[in-house]
Amino acid sequence: MYTQFFGNFLINKGIITTEQLMEALKIQASTHQKLGTLAIHAGYMSANEVEDVYIMQTHYDKRFGELAVKLGYLTQKQVNELLELQLPDYMKLGQVLVEKGWISNVDLENLVAEYRSSYEICDLNLAIEQQELVNKLLSSFCSKENIQDSEQVIPYLTLFFNNLVRFIGEDFTPLEIIPMPEVPTNFCVSQQITDSLLSALDMEPQTAIAFACKYVDEEFTEFDEYVLASVEDFLNLHNGLYAVNMSNEHSVELQLEPPMVQEHTTLSTDAPAYLLPIVYPFGRINFILSVFGE
Repeated sequence: MYTQFFGNFLINKGIITTEQLMEALKIQASTHQKLGTLAIHAGYMSANEVEDVYIMQTHYDKRFGELAVKLGYLTQKQVNELLELQLPDYMKLGQVLVEKGWISNVDLENLVAEYRSSYEICDLNLAIEQQELVNKLLSSFCSKENIQDSEQVIPYLTLFFNNLVRFIGEDFTPLEIIPMPEVPTNFCVSQQITDSLLSALDMEPQTAIAFACKYVDEEFTEFDEYVLASVEDFLNLHNGLYAVNMSNEHSVELQLEPPMVQEHTTLSTDAPAYLLPIVYPFGRINFILSVFGE
């Protein structure tokens, strides 16, 4: 899951805007992996060496790997290995930013190194190490300075992000959490977990259509009762899994209220509320969370 936070990292550093991120995410899915980006990620070549090969390609009609071998930057064995590799999502995103001219390959190399160093990211395979990294990222993301109930919010958001990856797609970026006593909504589905929290998904109709298509793996073209039911079902499923986790791990029994639909109203609660924008290529989802107590 740590790849989802790279876009947030770039926005916070002022490297790109939210609008640029949304455009890059739309392009990312159809972008062909470049051997130069793979070589940087694998540590076989520096960004400057990659740029040398790209410049050389403007003079010779030859493939990247062939020229990199000729210049002594790669061996043929390394070229063959790179051709079998898959880039992680944060490198794919970085490649799009380079192609758009918003950053250079040198910028990408330095930013990725800083990002990986900040969170001690390595090529993780063990589920326990993955979870420790996710907890670290979320602890930083949900800092106590802007969230009063971070110890309760972190496991809830961990499950939420996992469910987005599992049921909707992993090509999303969470933006900064905003404490808001009242949240104006467009099309909003909310659900309360008795004496625990209120959560809601708010989005524009076209985004809801795309969200529903992803969730049920069917093609919807209109904002109708099937789209509405799909968004309701996702939120209910997510909260149901959270209730099961709380029961199994903490012996806490939670009751779910039926999902409620609101349109063009203001969502407000007496408890602290937080707005978490989630950016997908198909649009922006506003996730709203209000925690009532331990």
